[in-house]
Amino acid sequence: MSDSPAARLQQLFEGHRLTPTQRRIAHCMVRGAADVPFLSSVELAELAGVSQPSVTRFAVALGFDGYPALRRHLREVAPAERAAAVQEDAYNEYQQAVQGEIENLRQLSAMLADPSPVEEAGRVLAGSSPLPVLGLRAASSQARGFAYFAAKVHPDVRLLDEGGSMLADRIDAAAAAGASALLCFALPRYPREVAEALDHARAAGLKVVTVADSAFAPVARASDLLIPAPVGTGLAFDTACAPMLLGRVLLEAMADALPDAQARLESFDARAAARGLFVE
Repeated sequence: MSDSPAARLQQLFEGHRLTPTQRRIAHCMVRGAADVPFLSSVELAELAGVSQPSVTRFAVALGFDGYPALRRHLREVAPAERAAAVQEDAYNEYQQAVQGEIENLRQLSAMLADPSPVEEAGRVLAGSSPLPVLGLRAASSQARGFAYFAAKVHPDVRLLDEGGSMLADRIDAAAAAGASALLCFALPRYPREVAEALDHARAAGLKVVTVADSAFAPVARASDLLIPAPVGTGLAFDTACAPMLLGRVLLEAMADALPDAQARLESFDARAAARGLFVE
């Protein structure tokens, strides 16, 4: 298990039944894990977009007397992070963004120390034909990248990277054709259409596997299996190195679960060579 601030917060929240507002606070805290121990309840409320009393109730729900007690606990278990933050001041803003992504990848590596969730997801995805892959707006590139490579080892991959009224139709068509699962990439900011599409997919009988930036992301409630990979927030637009890498890891797990994956790859390579697709 990772000893990062975000991982310690995840451990603190696990096992608690949180309301949607409390899940929003938890999600906000995980995203800003290094800074949270030094925020007031008012600052945290503003950051999460909730009321200050909601932050207090959240702390009590976790078993603390109030937010000050929660903050003291976080400061006791995270003294090294403030020193690290001071060291980061020596970096310019671009270097800080890169350092943030390096930390995100460390968190992902630590999470993968237990490969069972990814292996389970790989089996679920391998068993679905067709396999719909959903990703809208910021997550569309993650879905497209996964679908591009997955099509080389999976017999029927269907990319869903456009919203609108036809999205539900395409999910229904996949279910009617025999799909048993749907893979979703969901990144901030979360389009309302994504949550609605996941609800629709589950109503159609599909098992939803989701890659999101936090186990407390708004799409968690509509997911059967959610595997988190943090995004970088150091630049004007979020960076998604960890979700992209997690997508490739899921692809590997799915290929391992497909009995003819290697044969399909070899067949593709032979066709590509015959057509001269790539420059040697």
